[in-house]
Amino acid sequence: MLDRRLFLLGSAATALVSVACRGQTAPASGSVQVEGLSAPIEIIDDRWGVPHIRAQTKADAFFGQGYVVARDRLFQIDLGHRRELGRMAEAFGPDFAKHDAVARLFHYRGDLNAELARVPDEVRACVAGYVAGINARIAEVEKDPALLPLEYRILGVMPLRWDIRDLVRARGSAIGNADDEIRRAKLASLGLLELDAVVAPLRPAWKLEVPAGLDVSKVSDTDLGVLQIGRLPFGPDTPTRDPDEQLDRSQAGSNAWTVAGSRTATGRPILANDPHLGIGGFGPRHVAHLTAPGLDVIGGGAPGLAGIMQGHTDRFAFGRTNFHIDQQDLFVLELDPNDPERYRHNGGWKRFARFEDRIAVKGGPAETVVLRHAEQGPVVMHDPARGRATVIGSIGMQAGGSGSFAMVAINLSRDWNSLKEAFKLHPSPTNFHYADVDGNHGWQVIGFVPQRKKGDGLMPVPGDGRYDWTGYRDFRALPSEYNPAKGWFASANQNNLPAGWPRDRIPAFSFRDPYRYERVADVLASQPRHSVADSVALQFDTLSTPAKQFLALLPKQPSAGAAAAVRLLAGWDARLDKESGAAALYEIVWRNLSERMLAAIVPERASDLVDEIAPSELLRRAASRPAMVDAALASGWSEAQRLLGPDPAKWRWGKLHQVRIAHPLSSIPAIAAAFPAIEGEGSGGDSYTVMARWLGGGPGWRTGGGASYVQVIDVGDWDKSVMLNLPGQSNDPRSRHYKDQYAPWIRGEMQPMTFSRAAVDSAAAARATLMPKAGGQ
Repeated sequence: MLDRRLFLLGSAATALVSVACRGQTAPASGSVQVEGLSAPIEIIDDRWGVPHIRAQTKADAFFGQGYVVARDRLFQIDLGHRRELGRMAEAFGPDFAKHDAVARLFHYRGDLNAELARVPDEVRACVAGYVAGINARIAEVEKDPALLPLEYRILGVMPLRWDIRDLVRARGSAIGNADDEIRRAKLASLGLLELDAVVAPLRPAWKLEVPAGLDVSKVSDTDLGVLQIGRLPFGPDTPTRDPDEQLDRSQAGSNAWTVAGSRTATGRPILANDPHLGIGGFGPRHVAHLTAPGLDVIGGGAPGLAGIMQGHTDRFAFGRTNFHIDQQDLFVLELDPNDPERYRHNGGWKRFARFEDRIAVKGGPAETVVLRHAEQGPVVMHDPARGRATVIGSIGMQAGGSGSFAMVAINLSRDWNSLKEAFKLHPSPTNFHYADVDGNHGWQVIGFVPQRKKGDGLMPVPGDGRYDWTGYRDFRALPSEYNPAKGWFASANQNNLPAGWPRDRIPAFSFRDPYRYERVADVLASQPRHSVADSVALQFDTLSTPAKQFLALLPKQPSAGAAAAVRLLAGWDARLDKESGAAALYEIVWRNLSERMLAAIVPERASDLVDEIAPSELLRRAASRPAMVDAALASGWSEAQRLLGPDPAKWRWGKLHQVRIAHPLSSIPAIAAAFPAIEGEGSGGDSYTVMARWLGGGPGWRTGGGASYVQVIDVGDWDKSVMLNLPGQSNDPRSRHYKDQYAPWIRGEMQPMTFSRAAVDSAAAARATLMPKAGGQ
């Protein structure tokens, strides 16, 4: 439990807010001595808050990135780092110890030195520079507490120092797709396995079968064990996951496309990318520009991860969307009835590897926890009374499974061929998009694919050895395309496996509905002279294919209750614009129809397992149920009047679909007082428009996620490139960059992505120099 005094700091928080309101902070100018540099570096902050780092070595450039990320986002990266290291309880008390134990369960227990030795020397040196830059900023705030972000003063804690070994130790404890496996097994036990297609149709098409040896009647949610631990105990509204993980099965994704110079207005390639992430807490991207001899790269990075994830170098532009690789399996173990520290494996009994970790606890004695690993991975549930245990097998826990070095390796590459060495360090499943100054553009799927002895990864499997992994394949076993003849390429999380892809090499069956991709493809194919402005317009496109298909189902002779809804929707263009009243009505009717359809087709005994319906499945089934469509229209009309008032002329989708960004710990009153929520604007779009701004969880209509970072790159004429980063570069409410991109993001007004020395200097708002501390590095 947090110290009670932390909830009684209202006056202190008010004082901090008063300071914030009196003026806006800006990056300090002048010269600062820091440890860890080999030579001076210059940091130029432009008027949009983007730091441009000029260094004399590559490692020092990444030092600068670590420093500016810590300057702008220290509490964000520190909280994530502390959580992954399992060191929350030492700062926040005993209620956090169980969360620390879960984090430590997913620590890599192999040879950390061997893991580091896998990484090329130059890449490792640059990541070490990034870590040193973070620590240099931490040293500054330790020396001058006035520089501490407000959270530390309110909570009475200090940031942790970083160590490069921790980047290969912590592997993350996300539930992944284990809950999907459990759902399918439970549906099978009810004899209702076909209903899984209502929730998540398999793409590519595949027949679900119960793995040999799995007793589905014994599968339950308890098999998820500690993965169900729940939220961090700061308060009822505190999210437990990073923004990258705040996605459900219908939402996760991104858009990206490349267009060859032969199809653009300038004759140069264009690369566009808008990664879809959670919206509502910390911004998931921080933009920086790193320059040194042999290095010149700018774009959005994930705070706490060295390197740039989406952006461009002086030679090529790059972007990414989620590909789909099933990188996790849930194994069910049979325990030895005479010794529950052993499990059946390969015809005999094998002993668990046991690790004892000591968790420091603020205000109390340290706690010792016992963590078990089996042959397949960490043990998440151990129940001797039932003779049963479950294990998560994941790519992240394999040797080489850390992704902490991949972005730097990509940033240091010079062309398509050298990127292939960088891809060997990239375990997460990604569509990698590329376009270079020589006019080439390409797509390569990267990520590690587990090699299973048998099985398809769609249900839990026995852990007796029959379904074990034998290793994994990397990008060389995955599809790619270089300079496609049609002159463009796009990905939007659809099934983009090439025709005729071998059945035994399908990496996953969880590809998304193709609506966004099909819209992108229609536009790109129809524009022989595509421009940067065209790409921006497409990124903010709100045309909804499911809405168009739903309009075709409107009854020709509606009931009296549905007639008004039909009249309003019949003249609608199926665009989910924020100013559209018809869009608001459509979303309300769609939800109502989904609820009615689920009630009609899902037996009560499975209602907790099948509680959502895929849009393609809803439209298919609704086509043969006109009475249900009519009833949903009538109910939707009444609900719209309740939510938006009696006058349809005043209805607006944006009035419901609000964009609110609050501190993740705003359930703590003092935090909420010091960090005012960023709100007041509504958005268009939904899950299935190219401008993907989906609904958050629960019964409300608030925006839960979408493309918080957006970029369009004019390859070769770099200063013509544009971007946005919601809500701004800084997490400090006293900074002018706390929310300066919120309104432009709502309006779709992109900002320049200044790159050339002249453009950066002309946009400079502040300059600072970091100097090596006297007496050595």
